[in-house]
Amino acid sequence: MTYLFHHLSKWTLLAGFAAFVYLYRRVFALGKGHLPPGPRGLPLVGNLFQLSMEAWVTFAEWKARCPLVYISVAGRSIVIMNTHKVAADLLDRRGPIYSDRPRFIVASEILTGGLLVVFTQYNDIWRRMRRAGHEGLSQSASADFYAPQSREAILLVDGLLKHPELWNEEIRRRVFLHLRISSREISMYYFSSATASMIWSVIYDKPPITSTQDPQIARINDFITRIVRAAFPGAHYVEFFTWMKYIPSSIAKWKREAEEWYRKDSELFEGFFLEARQRVTSGEERSSFAANLIRDSERHGLSDKESAWLAATLYTAGAETTAGVLSWFMLAMILYPDIQKKIQQELDTVVGRGRLPTFADQAHLPYLQATVREALRWHPVDPVGLPHQSTQDDWYKGFFIPKGTICIANVWSLNRDVEAYGSDASEFNPGRFLDENSQLKPILADTKEEGHVTYGFGRRLCIGRHVANNSLFIDIACLLWAVNIGPVHDSQGNPIMPIESKSINDGLVVRPIPFNCTITPRFTEVKTLLAQSKELAGNN
Repeated sequence: MTYLFHHLSKWTLLAGFAAFVYLYRRVFALGKGHLPPGPRGLPLVGNLFQLSMEAWVTFAEWKARCPLVYISVAGRSIVIMNTHKVAADLLDRRGPIYSDRPRFIVASEILTGGLLVVFTQYNDIWRRMRRAGHEGLSQSASADFYAPQSREAILLVDGLLKHPELWNEEIRRRVFLHLRISSREISMYYFSSATASMIWSVIYDKPPITSTQDPQIARINDFITRIVRAAFPGAHYVEFFTWMKYIPSSIAKWKREAEEWYRKDSELFEGFFLEARQRVTSGEERSSFAANLIRDSERHGLSDKESAWLAATLYTAGAETTAGVLSWFMLAMILYPDIQKKIQQELDTVVGRGRLPTFADQAHLPYLQATVREALRWHPVDPVGLPHQSTQDDWYKGFFIPKGTICIANVWSLNRDVEAYGSDASEFNPGRFLDENSQLKPILADTKEEGHVTYGFGRRLCIGRHVANNSLFIDIACLLWAVNIGPVHDSQGNPIMPIESKSINDGLVVRPIPFNCTITPRFTEVKTLLAQSKELAGNN
């Protein structure tokens, strides 16, 4: 009974607060213009119960009402953008107004000291960290990381050939955890993966990850668990009643624990950064993002703590998303075998069968480059992206967008827009990015340089996208040069095809449900050449 009363009291308070905010904002907006159209909601909670774990599908259905849709969730104003033009007009062309993030008091301000870049609000710290990250991972700077990316691609293919039945684990080598939040059990998967190992090398110049039991990796997994838990809606009262942030830590256990974890996590990430500094001081010349930060620290104006958290953000954000893209790519190769053969034909023509692909081949492999773009477009691993927030009142095509509105670009819908990508937009087809001469064609209006919007918008565009593109290129090139990927068969010899329409949404990324496949060498010399390349990469 006490438990029931506690939760009833909690939601009564939240409902009352939401009702007040909702009515205030509605009355306030009347004098400034009409809000964009949207589905009718319920009193107090607005459109809350119309959302689901696959919100991008619901958002796409609302596109028929208007390219810009307004909803209210527990008193918060939200606009959803379902066309490339609306998203580009607001988030790109009016970037200074729409570059903020919604406030996450526990996850961002306390647990990470406002230094986790993906959550950091639009302020001076974010600008300095963003500038340093953009420079250190720019298209030209990303070439510094070819060596560790090539090494990890070779190790990935070697592992897949040795344990094809564990292909998903080899890509991700993940640790399975359970979180229980607000009496709702959510399966969460965290990682020590081949892709994580690559980023581990790129960011910190660390040796390849070989075990999920590595205590440093376990600490990072625990860190991500805390962040996701803290950012989950309704996890903390303080997100609704912001004055609670100023309660003394001595009488607020939730605040005291968050502050202690921030101290411990700062020690962890600053320790990684200090190791990189010691290598730079000792004269080691191998490239890493942390080393570049150290060499340019005065110009960037970042403290060691800020630099350490910037590096940590890039590591924790990059590994799982790249692994998710590779999982969807594996599924595509089974569902579209003709495309797999076409990629392999290009590799045989350009690379041959006497060596593995390298980054020197990239410019001569347009179909494979198009495949990377298509893998990112077809099933975006973060289908609604990270939300932006407006910093001032704005008007768009006669509609009023109040200051503080949460702005969501429906990436999934944009990447499948038939007006932009053709009637086959739901299918996997790299050819859509090629011209009549089989060369990469110019990008579409209002899309990014990759031809899709998976990496986000405006001043919040993913700063690690060039490294991610290169990683996907060399992984896919080495993989399809070496192996054939196909379905498993039942006892009657019939192929068991994976199901594209079913996916896992674990709170970090959306990936296909686990499926089995066959991975076999394409020709007899594969294993010998792979072993030689592995040995050579290990000596560099």
